[in-house]
Amino acid sequence: MSSWYRAVTAKLPTRVNTVIRRLAIASLIGQAVLIGTGGAVRLTASGLGCPTWPKCTADSLVNTPEMGIHGFIEFGNRALTFVLAFVALAMLVFLWNLRKERKDLFWLAFGLLASIPAQAVIGGLSVLTKLNPWVVGLHFLVSAALVVFATLLVNRAYDRPPRSQAAVRPLLRQLALTSAVLVGITVVIGVMVTGSGPHAGDANAPRNGLDSDLITRIHVLPVYLLVAVSVLLLIFCWKRGRGDLLRSASLWLFATLILQAAIGYVQHFTGLPPLLVGMHMLGAAAMLAAGTNMADVALRSRKA
Repeated sequence: MSSWYRAVTAKLPTRVNTVIRRLAIASLIGQAVLIGTGGAVRLTASGLGCPTWPKCTADSLVNTPEMGIHGFIEFGNRALTFVLAFVALAMLVFLWNLRKERKDLFWLAFGLLASIPAQAVIGGLSVLTKLNPWVVGLHFLVSAALVVFATLLVNRAYDRPPRSQAAVRPLLRQLALTSAVLVGITVVIGVMVTGSGPHAGDANAPRNGLDSDLITRIHVLPVYLLVAVSVLLLIFCWKRGRGDLLRSASLWLFATLILQAAIGYVQHFTGLPPLLVGMHMLGAAAMLAAGTNMADVALRSRKA
């Protein structure tokens, strides 16, 4: 083993420190921002702001002044993936000495890094297919999955939940897991709703052909179930007392769900204004993180 390798690894942390925790948080925030900028691309009709891939134009890797604001928005969304790749790579480097001791952290970080090229390819396919709604929807769902992985990374970087936490009963575990599953179902159907709506990313982009009113009604069914489950979680977790991670997780889930539902109803009955639709997309990221956190904390706590 070369001396330079030993010199470099000797400077890397041998325990989870503040830098690793901050990188984990940066990864989660970055994935949520990527969803937000992806929403801006669609809502400003900038989906073909860069009409080719992997270059922005046939002759330029980046957007040009002649492309205007649409090219700037689309290329900005593409450029953000490089930032996320840097964060994930930095996380792997700082975890190198912990790759055996903390395999959970190392492989979650590796998965986030490895997914970036795949996400870029799907984004490229969405451009090459002229914003086919099913491909665009898959692009969003991959981002949704990355929010889930980044949330798990943050939880493990902070080593939550601690052993000192009160034991969790089977019913509470089942409700927590059910909430996470319902969040996932809600987001998947929500993507189908978006694919049938007016915000296609370009005036000439196709829609998925689904009945928008019908798929919207289907979309609210798991939301109703999710509200009921989140209320039960809040009731059961409230008695655990202040400072309990499950109680905090249930509060976060309930708050994000109610806010997201409110935005969803308002946007539906006001004609889907772009600003509210963008807020709804960011709310989906927050709800995914909340649902993941709820299930993760419950499943990793001691059994009653």
